[in-house]
Amino acid sequence: MLRIFHAVAAFALVSGAHAALATDVAASSDDVAPSYTLGIDDKLALTVYGEEGLSGEQQVGPDGSIAVPLIGKVRAEGRTVDAVSAEIRERLAAGYLRNPSVSIAILTFRPFYILGEVNKPGEYAYRKGLSVADAVATAQGFSYRARKKYVYVRHAGTSEELKLELRPDLLVRPGDTLRIGERYF
Repeated sequence: MLRIFHAVAAFALVSGAHAALATDVAASSDDVAPSYTLGIDDKLALTVYGEEGLSGEQQVGPDGSIAVPLIGKVRAEGRTVDAVSAEIRERLAAGYLRNPSVSIAILTFRPFYILGEVNKPGEYAYRKGLSVADAVATAQGFSYRARKKYVYVRHAGTSEELKLELRPDLLVRPGDTLRIGERYF
């Protein structure tokens, strides 16, 4: 599987489309924009064309960085895929490789969390196109006390909790914390 990815990456790089490859995974859905910023637990595929030893899977660690052979840690949290790949390219070019081609694809996104009046609150894997209704279903549905009209959402990196009307088209983002409130009567 990784060999196929490398072959596709090599073809894209040779055809001059390496920048598009780096962002296609993150931009292929409206809910995860090209400006998506990486966060802890995002899993990445790093490809340095022609350098098998530098390519491989990376996970953004608890310190917000990824470890790249030769150059060490690179801060990834809060940055776009393009910004991280540009820094890696610059640092590799500064004494290690001549004109390196670097691409990064997001393999898996950080999880989302759902709390409150659901049958199984907790941490769940994010997938593209995930709606709040899908997230509730993943958590085994509403509890009998759930207030099904509103959901409280806190996006990753913010402390503000938004009260939003529960609609079928309301989408979850990677790292979101959803809270389903309790009804009183």
